[in-house]
Parts: sequence; C-alpha cells; structure tokens
Amino acid sequence: MEDIEVLREKLLDVITAVSEVYIGNPGVIKKALAASLVNGNVLFEDHPGLGKTLLAKALGRALGLDYGRVQFTPDLLPSDILGTKVWRQNLGRFELVRGPIFTNVLLADEINRAPPKTQAALLEAMEERQVTIEGETLTLERPFFVMATQNPIEYEGTYPLPEAQLDRFALRMSVGYPKSLEDEIAILNARLGWGKDDPTVDMKPVMDRETFLRAQEMVETDIYVDPSIIRYIAELVRNARSDKRVEAGPSPRGALTLLKISKANAMLEGRDFVVPDDVKEYAFEALAHRIVLKPDYSFEGVKGEQVVREALRKTKVPKGAEGE
Repeated sequence: MEDIEVLREKLLDVITAVSEVYIGNPGVIKKALAASLVNGNVLFEDHPGLGKTLLAKALGRALGLDYGRVQFTPDLLPSDILGTKVWRQNLGRFELVRGPIFTNVLLADEINRAPPKTQAALLEAMEERQVTIEGETLTLERPFFVMATQNPIEYEGTYPLPEAQLDRFALRMSVGYPKSLEDEIAILNARLGWGKDDPTVDMKPVMDRETFLRAQEMVETDIYVDPSIIRYIAELVRNARSDKRVEAGPSPRGALTLLKISKANAMLEGRDFVVPDDVKEYAFEALAHRIVLKPDYSFEGVKGEQVVREALRKTKVPKGAEGE
C-alpha cells in the first residue's frame, strides 16, 4: 500500500502541474490521467478555443513522455501518420521513415477532418499498439495512447467517426466553458503571466517514463476488484444495452474499459481496491459514446448520456465491496 501512496503522490503532482497551465475543470485532468494509466485513448469533443489541445500537450509533458501531434486535414494520407518506406539510392535498399505515430502520446487534432481511410490508419495502433507499413508489422513503444479532439457542431468538411473507431476511445469527454467569472479572469491573467501562447514549452516533467510504466503496472496488478463490482459493471452495461431506445449498446470492450479505468481511479484516490463510486464516476464518459440510438429517438434528441443515467438508476449498487 505504501508503494501505491508514493506513486499516487507523483500522479497528483502531475495533476497540479497540468493545472498550472490548463485553467479549467480539474476533474477533466484527473479523468484524462486515469485513462492514460490504462493506455486508454481519449476523445475531447467540444467547441474550439476551450483548451483541449493545451490539456493534451500539458499532460504529455508532465508525464515525461514523448509527444507527437498530427493536424488532421482532408488531404492527410495514412502514410503521413504511420510513415512509409523510401528507396535510398546510396544504400541500394528501402528504408523505413517513421511517422509521428511512433511516440508515447499522440495528439490527433480535429480528427474528424480527415477522410475515413486516414482515420482508419489509427485503428490498429489504438487497439493493438502496433502498426503495419507495407506488410511489415511494427510494435509501438510503451506507453502509447491517443488524445484526439473534434468540434461537435461544425459538420462542413468533416467525416464523422465510425462506430468501430469510437469504440476504441476509452473515454469521450467535454472540456466545457469556464464555470465562473473568476475562472475566466484567471485564464486571462495566466496568459499575461506566461508571456507566450504555448506555456507547455517551459513545463518540466513531474514523472519519467519508467515511473509512469510502474504506475500502469500497479494499476493492472495491485488494485483489487471484488466480484460484486464486476457483476455491477456487467449489469450496468447490460441495462444500457437492453434500453428500448438503443439500437446497439456498449460492447464488452466498453465494460472492460470501465473496469480498468475504475481501477486507475481507485489508485488516484489512494485505495488498493475498487468501490462502486469509481465505476459511477466514469460511466458516462466510458459508455455514452458506445451507444447507438434507434432513429426515432435520435431524431427526438435523446442522448447516450440519458441512457447511461437510466441504467445507473436501475442497476443495484453492491454493498461492502472492498479489498480484503
């Protein structure tokens, strides 16, 4: 338990460091960090100018991980992300030129602006942590996860993400506007203090890659999950899936994602066991984007979040589910 507490303090320092440049909802930082602890990909879906890119960059720098960014555009090709093999005349052979995906944290900015073929180039990497370039399969260095952004209200010149790709995002989150006038003023004052538009260039890492990998391993092996919690997650997912408004519900991948992130949250809360509140805290972000509504209900404005809320209400919460 002592080791968990030591690593937890370092992870809380990461949240503090990110909060110094991203003036906003600290809960969003925590959830993005929890996703990264299980190599979970995150989709930030919100209006422009709310700090989505800044948050992703700051988190990567604070964790001490290699960071890459791809600005998605309609003319972007899969090889622009993955890389390609180039003939080297002086060597008499083809040489692999690696793309920006060969990093630890990949920011896919405005991911829905690229055509489906280019979006699909990320699928293998997001799920299997490997890429195939001209028949050669290459394993990506651990850790690896994607943090993508998209604008939910601008549809001209965009290509909506298919369900198969949405399902590979552990969480879909909204950053949101500043909650108060004081937060708005704090953002303006922070900008004056930075003296530059990108404050992340001066950020110092709070962790290093090896420490972060130890934290990931501890989440995987040292956080206890009571059988009643596993049943609770399974019942929650099945209740969402069986809702009369749902055409296709959360997949088993969604249930597994919710389980893994609940373990990460337990560690961030200083526990070596999962409680129902860990599951509840991430249910909306982990399940809502995996729900496809029947057309009639979709036209009426029903959202996946409403289905998850009803499923949470119907699912019996286990009592006394703690570590031994």
